[in-house]
Amino acid sequence: MRLRFSLTLGLLLLAVVAPAAAQEGATLSPRALDEAALPGVMAKAVDYFIVPGYRDLSRATADLVEASAALCATPSAPALEATRSAFSDVVRKWSTIEIVRLGPALEQNRFERFLFYPDRKSTGLKQVQAILAKRDESATHAESLKVKSVAVQGLGAFEYVLYGTGAEALNGEDGRFRCRYGMAISENLKSIAGELLAAWEEPEGIQSAWKAPGPDNPLFRDNKEAATELLGVLVHSVEMVKDQRLRPFYDGAIDGNPDKGRPKLAIYWRSGNTMASIGANLRGLQTLFSIAGMENLLPGDSRSIAGSVNFLFKALISASDRVEGPIDAALADNKRRSRLDFIALNTADLLDRLNRDFGGAIGLGAGFSFADGD
Repeated sequence: MRLRFSLTLGLLLLAVVAPAAAQEGATLSPRALDEAALPGVMAKAVDYFIVPGYRDLSRATADLVEASAALCATPSAPALEATRSAFSDVVRKWSTIEIVRLGPALEQNRFERFLFYPDRKSTGLKQVQAILAKRDESATHAESLKVKSVAVQGLGAFEYVLYGTGAEALNGEDGRFRCRYGMAISENLKSIAGELLAAWEEPEGIQSAWKAPGPDNPLFRDNKEAATELLGVLVHSVEMVKDQRLRPFYDGAIDGNPDKGRPKLAIYWRSGNTMASIGANLRGLQTLFSIAGMENLLPGDSRSIAGSVNFLFKALISASDRVEGPIDAALADNKRRSRLDFIALNTADLLDRLNRDFGGAIGLGAGFSFADGD
């Protein structure tokens, strides 16, 4: 019943959006990017999504530092709850902007230092546990922490501090070391967020390259290269949600047998932020797509592709919001599992529409695949 429900929803959704794409498919060749619209689209992506996204992240990490400091100064259950709430807010803000995995985020290992995931061999977990067991004082100072393994200085490490084995000690005096380690992580996160914001706010920096493609541009020699980068952000991020965020803990039906799920492989499973993060990923993608006006890159008779993409985004966000609660509880509930099936089915469709339909409509060559990195 669960699988049938999911497939029915999926097929219904496909029936709604497929005719427009099929009609477009008959007229996709030859197609070309609307080059006059491209600079404005890139500028809006920077000014209305990327820079505001990093500003939000910077503010959220500052709040986390403040909450962590209060917890360490006066340990209590309310102070711990306030810190956990601030942590969840950082997770949401980061999940919204982490889709921009390029430029400054890749420099100095900033992305991995902020979020080390997936941790397939529990490398990070073991290193964090060792710090706590040995009471390594060098991990309680942001300056010395940032030169340690990327696995012990970001969101995953802080989640274990707040929710992992022994976290109840944070309510009292016994948690002093653990709290100081968490405080150093929060300061490190604030520092990284500030660096990312500063890099994107610099008028002559990466934002300048995004806004003015051309032969002298170090990143984009022409409008097509710039459009490829922008659309690639969406394609790679949808692929990430499908393959790196959902599939590790849930793969639907395997050879006709329902997958029981692997909740401990889900991102942020300890804090219950798994689906909140996935939902924020999807919201960030839809916001970028809409606020940058990416539909303006399409030929006039192909604009319905943008409508199909937006329809899928809205459906996926709605489904993610309805997989509420801890992920282990969601996997034990047939209704919520059916929504996970729906998300898996339709992220695959969304990926295809962005990669093939949208990419083809703006003039990318036959066989071009963002997903393959071509």
